[in-house]
Amino acid sequence: MLILAFQSAAAAQPRAPIPPSFTQIDRGPAGGTVWQGLIPNLIVPAARRPSVIYLPPAVSPNARYPVLYLLQGFHGGPHQYFAGLDFARFADRAIASHRVAPFIAVAAPAGITFHYDGEWAGAWEGYFVRNVVPWVDRNLPTRPARTARILAGLSAGGYGAVDIGLRHPSMFGTLESWSGYFDAPHDGPLARADGKALAAHDPSLLVRRETAQLRALGTRFFLSSGVTHDRPAAAAARSFAAELGSLRLRHRLLLMPGGHDGRLWRAQLPAALRYAFARPAAAGRPDAGRI
Repeated sequence: MLILAFQSAAAAQPRAPIPPSFTQIDRGPAGGTVWQGLIPNLIVPAARRPSVIYLPPAVSPNARYPVLYLLQGFHGGPHQYFAGLDFARFADRAIASHRVAPFIAVAAPAGITFHYDGEWAGAWEGYFVRNVVPWVDRNLPTRPARTARILAGLSAGGYGAVDIGLRHPSMFGTLESWSGYFDAPHDGPLARADGKALAAHDPSLLVRRETAQLRALGTRFFLSSGVTHDRPAAAAARSFAAELGSLRLRHRLLLMPGGHDGRLWRAQLPAALRYAFARPAAAGRPDAGRI
């Protein structure tokens, strides 16, 4: 009887505000849920790898939430955040403790298979910008505004987050690079790119070209890296942070002991979430430095 009562109560609970094609695959300690399903790729129709979506505890279809977009590193896929970094646990704890406001997180894949080892450029940039973001705003209870969109990624996804964010400055309010790089790599969709095409994907050039607009929009940057076993990424983060500072763009640089691995990305995740969902700084107030 108790089992039947529990099953009836569970069945009576309203379904989370997510398309019925998505299935729940995990649950956080405070009641946040993780779902898996397909966000159609109209640019590469053969790409049918699932996306993963996190919904906050007590999610309501009548509320509107900011969205954290997570770009995978390579090789890999969206599950590297949820199975590898235990994202739901960190997110639930941050929300339940009121350190951050409730938010949605979306991780869509790049590459036909798990073995893709390119970049978030070409067709995969197009898929993300033209298919994923509009789909999310149509199908989830989001706040469809640039100030409510945060774009983050680890390793190659960190490069992709800054590159895509700078190439589409009106789409995202905060850009986060976790152990990323900041110059255009000659691989993946950019393998045969000429100098002009590479320059169009070079964050160090894009940030100078877009400085006036980024300042006017109040775009914010979060950079993190391990310093003991990932010196190239740490040097790149220091250099790009110095460039942001010289341009008077709002940013934080987080350097921690660690390497280019899940242990470091888990350790920096609470700070990354707090920065992503912090209240905007007052006009004219500096937003730069290390944490």
